Amino acid sequence: MDRMNINWSVVATIAAPIVALFVGVALNRLLARKARLIAYFTHASVFQISGPNPIQIHTHGIVIKNVGKKSATDIRVRHNILPGNFNVFPNIEYQVNALRGGGSEIVFPTLVPNEQVSIAYLYFPPTLYSQIHSGIRHSDGFATEVTVLPMLQYPPWLKRLLWFLIILGFVAFIYILFEAGSTSIGILHRLTSGRT
Repeated sequence: MDRMNINWSVVATIAAPIVALFVGVALNRLLARKARLIAYFTHASVFQISGPNPIQIHTHGIVIKNVGKKSATDIRVRHNILPGNFNVFPNIEYQVNALRGGGSEIVFPTLVPNEQVSIAYLYFPPTLYSQIHSGIRHSDGFATEVTVLPMLQYPPWLKRLLWFLIILGFVAFIYILFEAGSTSIGILHRLTSGRT
């Protein structure tokens, strides 16, 4: 049985740029000092309050977090319609500005790295959840709105191990493709040289 010998210079040639890419991205993330805001909406709810005059109450919330390495400044949460009843938690400094074209914005002076703030809204029909928000921005750009799904959080060491295995598998796949291509070229070369 013919054993396949591993050509380590080919493995190194293939793996070096891939590893350099991942190391470069990791260093860039570690060294880049910029603010990065993410925002996600909590579930919207409708409450039916019974009694002699039943009423319907709508509520939802938004969480804004600075996941960057630098403080985010001049955070502006814009609203087409700003309900009269809202709550900011934790209780940090903010102001409400009316916009010239209509609507309002809640302005936070700063959010330091890893700081988050949540805004809970309470409003009545005919106002709907979809009519309230019109974007979030800060001095360095716009917040990224993310969809939050409940999921199990894995420990950091397991995430690093999985990334290492993914990279290792990718390098092995490229190596197998390279070896298969070399073998195919060798077989074709022998076939064509045998004909001449």
